[in-house]
Amino acid sequence: MARKSILVVDDEKNQREILETILSGEGYDVTTASSGEAAMKFVADRHFDLVLTDLKMTGMSGLDLLKQLTDYDRSIIVILLTAHGSVDSAVDAMRLGAFEYLQKPYDSEKLLETVSRALKKLTTLDAEIVSVSPEMDHVKKLIVKIAKSNSTVLIRGESGTGKELIARSIHKNSPRFNEIFQAVNCAAINENLLESELFGHEKGSFTGAVSDKKGLFEIADGGTLFLDEIGELDISLQAKLLRALQEKQIRRVGGTREINVDVRVVAATNRDLLHMVDEKRFREDLYYRLNVLSIELPALRERRTDIPVLIDYFVGKHTRGTGRKVTFEPEARQVLERYTYPGNVRQLESALERAILLCENDLITVTDLPPEMFQDRPAAAAGSAALVTDASFVLPAEGLNFEELERSLILQAMERTDNNITRSAKLLGLTFRTLQYRLEKFGIKKENDAAAGSDDT
Repeated sequence: MARKSILVVDDEKNQREILETILSGEGYDVTTASSGEAAMKFVADRHFDLVLTDLKMTGMSGLDLLKQLTDYDRSIIVILLTAHGSVDSAVDAMRLGAFEYLQKPYDSEKLLETVSRALKKLTTLDAEIVSVSPEMDHVKKLIVKIAKSNSTVLIRGESGTGKELIARSIHKNSPRFNEIFQAVNCAAINENLLESELFGHEKGSFTGAVSDKKGLFEIADGGTLFLDEIGELDISLQAKLLRALQEKQIRRVGGTREINVDVRVVAATNRDLLHMVDEKRFREDLYYRLNVLSIELPALRERRTDIPVLIDYFVGKHTRGTGRKVTFEPEARQVLERYTYPGNVRQLESALERAILLCENDLITVTDLPPEMFQDRPAAAAGSAALVTDASFVLPAEGLNFEELERSLILQAMERTDNNITRSAKLLGLTFRTLQYRLEKFGIKKENDAAAGSDDT
């Protein structure tokens, strides 16, 4: 994991050197700046996780630097140090978004504890969202910014991109992190029951309502309510949701009294809500009420550098505590890393979970992977790959040389398995003896016959 980067800003050289020594000794990547102006130049060139700045400096003050940093990148955590501490300046610093305010002379242990606590949010976020790509780095920075407010959030992304994970990260990094997080899939509940699920009901309000019931808005009071697949919400319920967001009040089904609720709503969709607005299937006023803050999640195929990291993460997740040491046949790893994943991260995890369950001797081979993963691969010039990987293969009008095609497929299988007949037969859907016969028929050398034979016993 990359070291956390800290920018130390102080116009006194000896103070910069002391702070650099203390922080570097704890393994942090430390850069120093002699003024607020110099600090902003550093920030423009690279990202820092934390800025530790003196309050009283020649030129730009620490508070002025805090304001500029907040405007430039709210994901940067700022701690202020000063020998001229006062209640007023501390209040100003916290109001402007400072994480903490420490007075000089500072205790090194207290300083390190504060820095560690400040960076803990980022470390938690990194652990939740497994990624090394710049696309997801941008998303993580957005989460840190968005989490600080109470505004509604709309998360857009294809199915399987991890929208609920992002919603939970927003909650965990928000001031509401100690309160409840409730999630509901608007497409998974019958529309007649969804109103009761969201807003609750009074006893006797409909058949089966044998007692009063709190809805999710009441249950999540003080916390966060995640509305997944918001585009599937019935138009009549959209009006009631809009009222709850605007008035911060709900009324139970069959009830007559208004109930005050303090809930932050995070919604998610894989639909084009603006297009639905144009078609009068989604309320325009609700769309803009939900879309105060927004996050666009990239598809996995758009952040391919994350695929190898996710493969290792999911293998670890699904073998943890089992004592198994699962490894990959090179070809299987290549297939996993090259696939485009229309089902995104969820599909990748499912494929790996399946492969871990099916593989023999803790070695994942291509035969352990789902068949659909091979339909995504480019066809070979001879057309053989299309025949193997695409069930809709059409015989060319000019015909083809079937024996040459068969020979080509066998050669490919033998090459992928390092001439292992048993595994090649499995790839081709043949028995060991049938493949042996065809190898002899086509005069293909069997360099690993002995080893292959032993596999078949």
